[in-house]
Order: sequence, then C-alpha cells, then structure tokens
Amino acid sequence: MDPTRSVVLLTVREALHNLSSSEDGGHILSTLGALKRYLRGAENPALPREQEEFARMHYSAVLRCLVGRLSPGWLGLLPDGQLEDLWASFFLEGPADQAFLVLMESIEGAAGPSFRLMKAAQLLARFLSTGRMAAVMEGQCRPLAEPAFPLLQETLLTKVVGLPDHLGNRLQQENLEAFLPQNYFPLLGEETMRALQAVVDSLRGGWDCSVSFLSRVLGKACVHGRQKEILGVLVPRLTTLSEGSCLWQRVCWRLVESVPDRAMEALLTGLVEVATGPEVLSRLLGNLVVTSKKARFVLTRKILFLQHRYSTPTLQSLLGYLAMDSQRRPLLLQVLRELLQTWGSSSTVRHTSLPQQRYVSAALLISLAHLGEAELRDSRDELLASLMAGVKNRLDSSLPAVRRLGMIVAEAASARIHPEGPRLRFQYEEDELSRELLALAAPLPTADSPAEAEASPGAAPAAAETPDGGSADGGVPQARPEGSGSDLDRLALWSLLLPSDDELVPYDMSGDQELKSGKAPAYVRDCMEALTSSEDWERWEAALRAVEGLILRSPAAAREVSVELAKVLLHLEEKTSVVGFERLRQRALVAVAVTDPAPVSPRGGARWGGAVVLPSGQRLHGGPSPGWRPQRPLARPAQVAEYLTSQFYAVNFSLRQRMDVLDVLTLAAQELSRPGRLPKAPQCGSLSPGSQPSSTPAPAWRAVVEERIRSKTRRFSQSSARRGPDARPNEFNLVAGCFFFPLLRHFDRPLVTFDLLGEDQLVLGRLVHTLGALMYLAVNTAVAVAMGKALLEFVWTLRFHGDAYVRRGLLSAVSSVLLSVPAERLLADLPDELLEARPWLADVAEQDPDEDCRLLAVRALLLLEKLRDALVPPAPP
Repeated sequence: MDPTRSVVLLTVREALHNLSSSEDGGHILSTLGALKRYLRGAENPALPREQEEFARMHYSAVLRCLVGRLSPGWLGLLPDGQLEDLWASFFLEGPADQAFLVLMESIEGAAGPSFRLMKAAQLLARFLSTGRMAAVMEGQCRPLAEPAFPLLQETLLTKVVGLPDHLGNRLQQENLEAFLPQNYFPLLGEETMRALQAVVDSLRGGWDCSVSFLSRVLGKACVHGRQKEILGVLVPRLTTLSEGSCLWQRVCWRLVESVPDRAMEALLTGLVEVATGPEVLSRLLGNLVVTSKKARFVLTRKILFLQHRYSTPTLQSLLGYLAMDSQRRPLLLQVLRELLQTWGSSSTVRHTSLPQQRYVSAALLISLAHLGEAELRDSRDELLASLMAGVKNRLDSSLPAVRRLGMIVAEAASARIHPEGPRLRFQYEEDELSRELLALAAPLPTADSPAEAEASPGAAPAAAETPDGGSADGGVPQARPEGSGSDLDRLALWSLLLPSDDELVPYDMSGDQELKSGKAPAYVRDCMEALTSSEDWERWEAALRAVEGLILRSPAAAREVSVELAKVLLHLEEKTSVVGFERLRQRALVAVAVTDPAPVSPRGGARWGGAVVLPSGQRLHGGPSPGWRPQRPLARPAQVAEYLTSQFYAVNFSLRQRMDVLDVLTLAAQELSRPGRLPKAPQCGSLSPGSQPSSTPAPAWRAVVEERIRSKTRRFSQSSARRGPDARPNEFNLVAGCFFFPLLRHFDRPLVTFDLLGEDQLVLGRLVHTLGALMYLAVNTAVAVAMGKALLEFVWTLRFHGDAYVRRGLLSAVSSVLLSVPAERLLADLPDELLEARPWLADVAEQDPDEDCRLLAVRALLLLEKLRDALVPPAPP
C-alpha cells in the first residue's frame, strides 16, 4: 500500500473512533484539529498528496460522523460555542460538492423536527450565503483527474435545482427564507455567474473547462418554471459582459448549446422574454437556430404559431434576431411564407381565437419590415397568392373584428410585397390597434438589412433636396433663376397690403334653413305614391321623412295598405344623398310592422298559417306544429309579420335585405313587448286651433296658494299621490308565434342565391341572434314553451357550427330559453333538452377557441345552476 494512503487511513480511523466514543471536550478539540490539517487553507497543512487522498476517500465519512454526533450536549462540551464553530468549518472549508451532499442527506434523513435537523438547515443556509454553491458548480466545470461518475453528477444536479422543494417538505412551517424559491433561484443565478467567471478566467489562463453542468443546471431550473428568477439575474450580466468580448460570447453560445433538448424549449422561451432586443439575442444565442433542430423548432414554430402570450417587443426581438445574420435570413423568409399561409387559412379564421390571430398578424408584419425588396421580389407571386386567399377568407368572416384585421394586414402587406403595383384600400376606422399594426409594417433603414447592404455595397443615397433649393447633406444651395427675387418681393408686398384670414369675421349661418319646394304628403297613400312613382326628388325625400309619423298618427289607414307599404319600403333604394336613409327606412318598416303585425281572430288569438293560437297556448282547427307548412293559399290578406318572414326565404333578395327583415322583426317585437307602451297618436294629421292647449302660463298667485295648501294638509298615505304606469297587456303575446316559427321553416333548404348552411354564415348568425331575441321578448307568453322547445332543437342541430358568430348566437339563444320559459315548465316539458345541453355547454366553456363563446357558455351554465337551486331545495345540514 502507498505510505501516504496508509498514514491518512490510520489517522482518519483513529479520529473517527475518538469522535464517536469520547465525551472529553479537549480530546475532541485536539482530534478535530488533527483532521483539519487535511483541509485546504489550514494553518499547519498536511502534504498536498495527503490532502488529495483525504478529500477523495475520507472527507465524506468524517462529515457523516460529525453530523451523527450533533446534539446539544455534544456541542456544550466546550464553552462559547468553540466546538460548533470548529464543527461548521469542516463543511465550509472542504470540498464543496461532498459537503453539500452530506448536508442534504442529513436533512432528508431526519425522522422529524429535531435539533439536528434545524442545525443542519441553518448550516446549509450559511453554506449558500458564503458562496459555496459557486464552488460546487465550479468543481464540476474543471477537468477531473479521473472520469466523473454519471450518477454522482445527476444526484448533484437534482439536489442543486430541487433544493427549495426538498427543504420545504422537510421543514414545512419552520422553513427558512433562504430556501424559498423566490430567494433561492436568484441566488443560484448569482452563483452561476461566479462559476462562469471562473471558467472564463481558466480559459484565459490556458486551462480547459466545460460548461455542460452549468447548462444542465440552467435548463433544469427553467423546466421547473423558474425562468424569470434565474434568467433575470443571468441575462443582464451576460449582456454587459458579452458586448465587447468574443470570449464571453463563445461561452454564452456553448452554455446554451449544451442545454439538453428536453430543457431547450423552457430555456429559449424564457430567454426571448427576458432579452431586451435582437442584438442581445444574437450575442447570447449566436447561430443556434441554424445548428440545433430543437432550437429552430422552438424559435420559428412554437413561439410564433402555437403560442400567443408574448408581447410585441418580444416578437420584434425574435424576428430581428433572425434578420441580423445572413445565415439566419433564409429562415426569416421561410417564417414569412408559413405566417402568410397560416394567416390566410380558412381553418385559422374559423377555429383560432382573435388574440392569436392578432399575434400572427403582428409577427407577419414584423417579418415583412425586416425583409428587403430584393428578397421579397423573388417570392412575390407566392406571397401575393397567400395574401389574397387570406383576404378573401377574412372578409367572408361573420365577425367584424376578423374582417377589420384582414383589411389592415392586407393594406400593409400588399404595400410591402408589391410596392410598385396598385395598393389595396379599405374603409375602416383608425384606432390604436390599426396604428400599431401599420407601424410594425414600416420598412426598417437599409443599414439594418445585411442582404441589401451586401447587394449594393458602394451605393450611396442621393442628397435630398430641401424645399428652399438647398441640399440635405449641407452642400451649397443651388443658384436661383434670375428675377425670382423681385417676384418674391412683390408677393411679400401684396401680403402686407391684403388683410389676413384672421381678420375676416365669419358670417353666422347657424340659423339658416334649407328651402324645399316640395311639400310633405299628408296621407299614407300619398307617401306610397311618392316613393314609388315620383320623379320629384324633394317630394320623394319629404315622403320618406314623413311616412313614419303618418303611420303612427293614422294606424287605421296604415292597416289598409300595410303589406303594400312594407313591400315598398323593403325594396326602396336610395336615389338621393339623404342623410340617415337606412335609419328612416328601418323606422318606417318598424312602425308599419307594429301597427299591423299579424291577423287576430275574433276569439282573441293570433291567426298563423290558417290556425288560431289562443293566448292560453291552445290551437284551434288542428293547429300546426312549429315545423308545419300550409298546403293551400290563405283566404285572407297577409299582414306585415307574415309578409316579412315569408320574404326572408324568397329567391330574389339580397343578403342586405334579408338582414333588414331580421332587424325589423326584432325591433318590432321589442316595441310590442315594451310595458307601458304609449297609446297610438290620434288619426288626424294636426290638431284644430280650438283643441290646442293654451300656452299661457298659470298665474303666480295660484302656484303660491297650491303650495300653502299642500304644506298645511296632513296626509296619512302618499301612495295615492304616486301614479304608476298604466297596466297594459303585452301585445307581443298574441303575435309571438307569427314572428318566430316562420323563420324556422326553411333554414336547411338551400336556394340558388341563398344558402344558410353554406356560404351565407353571416345571415345565419343574424338569424340565430334574432330567434334568441324573440325568445327573450316572449317571456311570460303562452307560446313561450313551444318556442323554447323549437329553439333548443334548432340549437342542437347547429351546436358544432364552425363560425364563432353563429355559435355566439346559439349560446345566447340557450340563455334566452332559460330566462323566458318558467322553471316548472322547463323541467316538465324540456327535461331531455336540458340534459343534453349541459355537457355541451361545459365543453364549450372549456375548449371553444372564441373567448365570447366561452363566456356565454359559462353564463348559460350559471343559469342552469340557478334553475336547479330554485327547484331543488338544498339538503339540511
């Protein structure tokens, strides 16, 4: 045996025997002093070979013995804490990795709360505060004389990163602040920086080092979700150190490259968020996106397409990083192609949430801003084809926000892809989002594009001329033509003689009125004649403005021509620039629909499709079900509601007219169901002079007398003085079925120019919202139960529709049924429908990509819960 080994072995065996059996403080002190000679930095150190042998073979055994002897009585063998300080010095001055593992082993092996556990935890906190964790990691970076044991490194890695979890489980309520995750991981970042500094110093001194262990520590900490804490310390320091040092840049590149693939995503996503610009990312990552497939997938696919939680500056940093190097720019062009294909896909428009669509749009415009004209010119046809397909898909969407987003991106992208061609122009209101997106698409300076700089290295920008004839680069201004000075002098003289615009007082024209030669019609039939056959445009406009008032003043006359008037108004086209034409036409249609909505039988019920629906809900003459269709023409004149609902499924109508029909039906139903609706105006066009109320104010003395009488009168109840609104029947009760059921007749039958279940999704969405509104307005009506059953069947047919606007309407319709139909009738007549709706609503609330759909589903589920709580009393405690 080697003499050195034998000497160290005998000394350690004797010391361990003395420590485990002796109770003499002086003897223990001398034994520990003899062992401390083998530690580095001792006053009377042993030979270097003996120190290496002790550290390699016996150090851990001595530490375990010291931990095993730890007790209040053993530490009290020497006064003033001398033994405790000497005991702690063995853990703080020896090999850091072995001391750390022994401390963690003693803490995890403790049976429960004890003196030994708390002393070991306090010593571990002191171990961390003195910078010993940096020594642990630095020891794994230096080359070892013997090959490293993989299991030892894996154990050390687990203990280093999982220290807060291990200590929290053992100490629980008595945990120390140093072991909390928010305190430990910033400390771990500082210790990692110290270890990296030691690595750089060793490399400068000519010693080989490895950062693979530091990379594994960094990756594992990021996998644990602590990117913000550890990278918030590392990235600013590395940014400063790598700015002017190629060695630090290479160390940073190797640090990220050596991260295992399973942790690469967590590290890169945190790094992209913490980095403050593309230059920082370029210095920290280098060309990692080119050399690593995992990094390329994360940076060019996962962050851009599969997530949308990153801010716009983060996107600018990432895409700017791809654009900063000639080897990375082809990846940026490939990203642009994929972004355009994704942005223009019909599946993306239908099944992606609006925030993610905005996120993809911002990434697309930022990519365009970083690419030069030469790079875009080679792929112009492909990019324009994807852009035009995306514009079509987005303009076909039923959601205004999606259409508007398509307009903004199409304008900006077309101007960058094809600058010399005709630009796309759309009409939309500018807001913060549009200004932000347009600013993102602005081309960057030429110096920021390496490809263009390399293509024309000798090109210099021409000096721009200033308005006064000089050059922008500070050169000598051009000579003026002769005679120009005298002309300017004359203009200046005339400007002094003439008064300025500020001295001219504007003429007050606020009280002027436009003179009209046409006279407004006085009868409803005159309005119809003027709107259909008049060539006098002033008379036509006067009739349009007067028709609503005439209908309300003369309801009997309006009922005689109600359907003909509704037909005229529905087909009316704007022939002049009438302010508010659509509003005037809609209000007139609503007025005629309210005046003569549906035929009413002598028995007090609404007549629909040849059957009488009484207010009690009973149907006479074999009344039809909601899906019934008449087999013979009706032998009576049709009313406005029947005419409008029949024209909704007619052939020769535009989509705008069909949506006008739905809007008019909704507004008319709202007016009919309004409680306390004002009575009809008198039929006469104007009041006679004798019938007009006097405009003379009451004398002042009468008001004084009434006030005195009121102050001296004692009243025991004030209820008689307060008069509530007049009680009136709900007029929509009699005609709700005529508004509702005809709209459900042919929704599944495609026409030549109209297909609700096909391309006309916008009209389908408006139809669903209209049915939900009619259901809500039919609250407390006799036909509400039948309407609710039919509406739930309709909703169940379309519940998996791909358009978000349609799904919103379906969910609103379910809430309308729950609010309008009495709870007892819901459970008695619609139990199966409610059971089927509940799991569907729960699935929508969790998985629907549209945020509004999820919110509406949650509201419907809450209504179901309230319904259950109202009918099923809670169990007694």
